[in-house]
Amino acid sequence: MLAFERREQILNTLYKEKKVFVSALAESFDVTEETIRRDLEKMEREGIVTRTYGGATLNIHTNEDLPYQTRGTINIEEKKSIARQISAFISDNDTLMADTSSTAFESLRELAVQKNHLTVITNSVIALQEFSQNHFHLISTGGSLRAKSRSLVGPLSHEALKRYHVDTAILSCKGLSRQKGITDSNDPEADLKKIMLKQANKVILLADHTKFDEVALVKITDFHSIDVLITDQKPSDEWLTFLEEQQITVIFPS
Repeated sequence: MLAFERREQILNTLYKEKKVFVSALAESFDVTEETIRRDLEKMEREGIVTRTYGGATLNIHTNEDLPYQTRGTINIEEKKSIARQISAFISDNDTLMADTSSTAFESLRELAVQKNHLTVITNSVIALQEFSQNHFHLISTGGSLRAKSRSLVGPLSHEALKRYHVDTAILSCKGLSRQKGITDSNDPEADLKKIMLKQANKVILLADHTKFDEVALVKITDFHSIDVLITDQKPSDEWLTFLEEQQITVIFPS
């Protein structure tokens, strides 16, 4: 296993358990404790963890605006599980808007295999690069580059989105709260998602189980704007009742 692959797995463990121990990681990966310490030192320099005696704890907060590369490695299996369920709601020749979330990116990967002749309007630089050679008709919003998130934002991207009306918007978020609504970690991305909501006939929200009962910095919308919620685990009975009251179709693996 390469060092970056090991660090990705350490990050996934941290995201789920919030803390890791050097000795346990060394045994799990069959490497020396010194190797694990070097991994954690690098992750600390990147601001992801704080090293403690014998291990490390996770720094990530709901409001933290993580680099795309980091977001793309967290809960990747959960994101792929969500992506596998989206094709039932998309038809050949549909028009889509997609945000810069790594979950939306995984969903586009799935749709690239399952569907034909889709038009995809996005502010995601990663998506524009990844799907430039397949059958998608790609439309870039343009705008100012946010290098950290690999996204295009600002007035130019706003005006570009307002030119189009699409079948479906595919969005994710940082938090779902029955009291506070659907939230994200920064204004530029949230502003674009608000426009996408208005320009779509149907809105699909992608949110893994870690997003439930979390509140991030910026409100995107209330639940009335959402038509379909796709997640990776069955929500609690309280959530299922609430989402039914909001007339949202909830999809999760059986």
